[in-house]
Amino acid sequence: MIETVFIKTPLGIASVSGDEDGITKISITEDVGKDLSKEIPKTLKEAVVQLQDYFQGNRSDFSIKMNPSGTDFQKKVWQELSKIPFGKTVSYLDIAKRLGDPKCIRAAASANGKNPLWVVVPCHRIIGSDGSLTGYAGGLWRKKWLLEHESPVKQQSLF
Repeated sequence: MIETVFIKTPLGIASVSGDEDGITKISITEDVGKDLSKEIPKTLKEAVVQLQDYFQGNRSDFSIKMNPSGTDFQKKVWQELSKIPFGKTVSYLDIAKRLGDPKCIRAAASANGKNPLWVVVPCHRIIGSDGSLTGYAGGLWRKKWLLEHESPVKQQSLF
């Protein structure tokens, strides 16, 4: 049975869902009135701990069991996203090339936008080929925050 918890992050309330087979979804909600979970089920505990560690600046990668729903192609894209190192960025074209077909750039971008595992599968690390901050389902301000949070050089503003 899929269980869901709601936790506070610096970017809003995050929803974490999953079961004994792994985490199926992590998303950020605009519902600021959402009640935070008082108890964390055992199946979600490690994901919540790792997310909290990440936001506190004590974690640069995730080792939770994941079980997202998606097509085979989407899962390939999400695997490539997971290989982008902490503090680094790549373009949609880079991802398409890693998949072996630069022409699949739009399909890769679409799969990126459907990523069900916010932050853990780092779709925020994708930027435009010209280095610009490009679309982000959670809002560009969140993407900017995440990239600055991961930046090895702390500065006033990355973008």
